[in-house]
Amino acid sequence: MIVGIGTDIVEIVRIGRMIERHDEHFLRRVFTAEEIRYCRDRREYLQHFAGHWAAKQAGMRALGAGFVRGISWQDLEVNRELPSRPSLRLVGGLRDHAERLGVDEVLLAISHCRAYATATAIAVRRD
Repeated sequence: MIVGIGTDIVEIVRIGRMIERHDEHFLRRVFTAEEIRYCRDRREYLQHFAGHWAAKQAGMRALGAGFVRGISWQDLEVNRELPSRPSLRLVGGLRDHAERLGVDEVLLAISHCRAYATATAIAVRRD
């Protein structure tokens, strides 16, 4: 059963400017160490950072959870165990919120081109 759907689109230059302006502070606040490593290892790394940003935004929307007290960017991690099928790993306050909703998994699709990155997340509960 679908609990929620979220989507986001972001200009890649916007994320590039945030990284340029705030560097490591921005990266460590928004992305996990594993996400930073994954994105930096890619040739078009800004596209990947933007895709991960969009995925986190889409995940929050799918779960109906804004960035409120007890929930942070670090509570979502784009999981790449299956490279062709990314998913969102939830921890901390967001995991607790998802459990209250009965969410078992957050399905994820990410896409990007030179100018934009987009992501769609679907929060599902197996009944």
